[in-house]
Amino acid sequence: MTSDGQIMSEASDLFFSRQHAVVTGGASGIGAAIAKRLAKSGIRITLMGRDRQKLLAAAGELKAASQVVDVTKPDVVVRGFAGAVQVNGPVTILINNAGAAESSAFTKMSDDLWNRMLAVNLTGTYLCTKSVVDTMVKTGFGRVINIASTASLKGYAYVSAYCAAKHGVMGLTRALALELARTNVTVNAVCPGYTDTDMVNRSLDNIVANTTLDREQALAELLKNNPQGRLIQPPEVAETVLWLCRPESASITGQAISVAGGES
Repeated sequence: MTSDGQIMSEASDLFFSRQHAVVTGGASGIGAAIAKRLAKSGIRITLMGRDRQKLLAAAGELKAASQVVDVTKPDVVVRGFAGAVQVNGPVTILINNAGAAESSAFTKMSDDLWNRMLAVNLTGTYLCTKSVVDTMVKTGFGRVINIASTASLKGYAYVSAYCAAKHGVMGLTRALALELARTNVTVNAVCPGYTDTDMVNRSLDNIVANTTLDREQALAELLKNNPQGRLIQPPEVAETVLWLCRPESASITGQAISVAGGES
């Protein structure tokens, strides 16, 4: 006799097997964890990133497709998504994870740093979303999930350009969710706190190099606003993303879901 739980599990497996997810910045860190979790659920995956070698290695491990894409370049984005569709069919799930964080005191910040932060974190999200959302609307299903960081919800000193870009991502998320509210396409943001990734390790290196703090003290400085007093683990973010992909999450749109140990 088949249980209700088994029926629901089989239905979920069938649903996910019909989906194609693009994960930008998918070769490492949070993006790699998300891609791994979605692939485990049976979703077809296309990884996008700039580093061909890392991308091919990550894609090979997951048996996923890959496209070398710089999300700041419109023509490259268009070609990359066309290639993804050719291999895996229409994109039904988009994970806008590609991003970068550079630090500088505001008064010493160069225009180039400002423009880089907006280009990769905000314009990249816009370009990738624009590449898929029309098809999602026409086919009647879509999930756009922006990895936005707690920097989309609050300010942090010395990363004003990054915070400005991520606040922009949050504004885009909320506005687009309203535009698409009647289409069965949802748009949400997942906002991790400091996460155990190479990006945070580079931040720690930068703090140690430019202050009198050692690495342990630098980590404590990063974690002082996290009530749990620890780094977020990438699989924790990935589980939140998977939940938003489920058909049962259809009423969740325009939201900022914090994965940050109670920080925000």
